[in-house]
Amino acid sequence: MERNLILAFESSCDETSVAVVEDGKTILSNIVATQIKSHQRFGGVVPEVASRHHIEQITACIDLALSEAQVTYDDLSAVAVTYGPGLVGALLIGVTAAKTVAYAHQLPLIPVNHMAGHIYAARYVAPIEFPALALLVSGGHTELVYLAEPGQFEIIGETRDDAAGEAYDKIGRVLGINYPAGKEVDRLAHLGKDNFHFPRAMDKDDSFDFSFSGLKSAFINTVHHADQIGETLNREDLAASFQQAVVDVLADKTVRALKAFPVKQLILAGGVAANQGLRDRLTTELTQFPDVTFLKAPIKLCGDNAAMIGAAGYVSYQLNQFGDAGLNADPSLEFDWLETTQANA
Repeated sequence: MERNLILAFESSCDETSVAVVEDGKTILSNIVATQIKSHQRFGGVVPEVASRHHIEQITACIDLALSEAQVTYDDLSAVAVTYGPGLVGALLIGVTAAKTVAYAHQLPLIPVNHMAGHIYAARYVAPIEFPALALLVSGGHTELVYLAEPGQFEIIGETRDDAAGEAYDKIGRVLGINYPAGKEVDRLAHLGKDNFHFPRAMDKDDSFDFSFSGLKSAFINTVHHADQIGETLNREDLAASFQQAVVDVLADKTVRALKAFPVKQLILAGGVAANQGLRDRLTTELTQFPDVTFLKAPIKLCGDNAAMIGAAGYVSYQLNQFGDAGLNADPSLEFDWLETTQANA
């Protein structure tokens, strides 16, 4: 039986990753060279620094991925690569490397939307059943996506300002937590109580859109005011109050979308999908939808990695969706929008 082996590249932000994936569901290798320590002192990702690290790491990651998977270029079926969205300089490193490998070894080239990769990371847990709804929550994106069939993604709602993960990092700096702050804020939140009752922006709005800028500002203003009057606030309660506000809005909007769009699965994906508070809340909410299964991306694959690009790339491979030598980075790439008036049509 023929093996469908895809060499996948991911370099959209601050992780240089190369993986070998078989049939879109088996990870033979998934090499991730992280840059977190290089960016921590800046409190966030510096694009130029990220690009330089990708250049330094990409060749070694390719060699390690092939070696760990115990395959050669001759064994490969195709090459998949993230071409957007992301930092343009970082994306270009991965795109150039993938095009070089594809051209040199006469392999099909598969362009992959980074956000599709996050969704298809869940495929390593169980097959995706259509139609499905995905809640994508990361440092750069927060959106609800409707999946009518394989390879089709339509946004029904997204953040109008800060992404949830971005808000976590910004309030993390106020709490003195190193970037990325999400995991530590989640830990502190489980030790505190929602005593500050921060605003739930757009929670009652009819749309499926999100907004976290006001929440972030309310948090920062609360802490700064306390500092000015010499009051010490409980860090655990601050974290719990912030996280409760985020989770409430994400859960409420998702439940509303599930009522409007009958689906077989809810997929939780993206970096913030590793948040235990969010996972627990959505698990509870899904009890009111007995016909909807909850598919969560594996925690180790919630962050940026090439294995998720390989899973999404395999779907495109089956659909004969290929790129060519003209493929370029698209930092503003996004899914199409689905008019919510189509719900229940």
